Amino acid sequence: MIKFFRHIRKSLLEQNKMGKYLKYAIGEILLVVIGILIALQINNWNENRKESLEESSILQNLYDEFSENKKLFEKNMSATKIAKQTGYTIMSLMGKPEEELKTQNIDSLLYMVLEPGEYRPSENTINDLIQSGRLRLLKNKTLKLLLYNWQSELKDVHVAFERAELKIDNEFIPYLSQHYALKDIDKYGALKWEENTNLKIDKYAIFNDIEFENITDDYLYRVVAAKKSLERIGTILDAILEETNK
Repeated sequence: MIKFFRHIRKSLLEQNKMGKYLKYAIGEILLVVIGILIALQINNWNENRKESLEESSILQNLYDEFSENKKLFEKNMSATKIAKQTGYTIMSLMGKPEEELKTQNIDSLLYMVLEPGEYRPSENTINDLIQSGRLRLLKNKTLKLLLYNWQSELKDVHVAFERAELKIDNEFIPYLSQHYALKDIDKYGALKWEENTNLKIDKYAIFNDIEFENITDDYLYRVVAAKKSLERIGTILDAILEETNK
């Protein structure tokens, strides 16, 4: 083909037909430009197709990951609700007569209130998208905003639950270590003791101690705050699942 064009140019020049040669040269240039434009268009089409396929893969990965995060969320929310409700039950027993206290399983109540949960969802897909720069492939602006809000809100969730855990470690457990039998509480947890402590202890005395009431009150305040933070991120989680399942 190149030899053919060269032959035409040579023939026109030999015949001294400069006007026709210029027209031919311009036509040849136009053909080259058109060819380049077509090649660029095909290349852009291929790139857009690749990006579209990659975007679909990203959306599927996000949906799969957040579906698992949803299961973990429901489990954690259940534990947090139980801790909250148990905390209110314990507060309602403060100052009550021993006869009424004996109708309650205090060991079990203390175990449940000390298990507020801790939400640690997977962030592998989001972190990979941010670090690799592939987040730009998502055309859904609503989804992008939700992902940014998710990471921001998740930090608040971690802080909220850490505040509750600090209260347990720094005040709740130390207090119970001095005034209660941890063995009797731990029989409902991993240790699964079959017998209560053999030591003599008045378990009901803590319900007439203002220090225990104050510790429980402040701890319950933190659990309630953690639950509210968890509810906010739950709303974002549901929205992400909806946007990635279209």
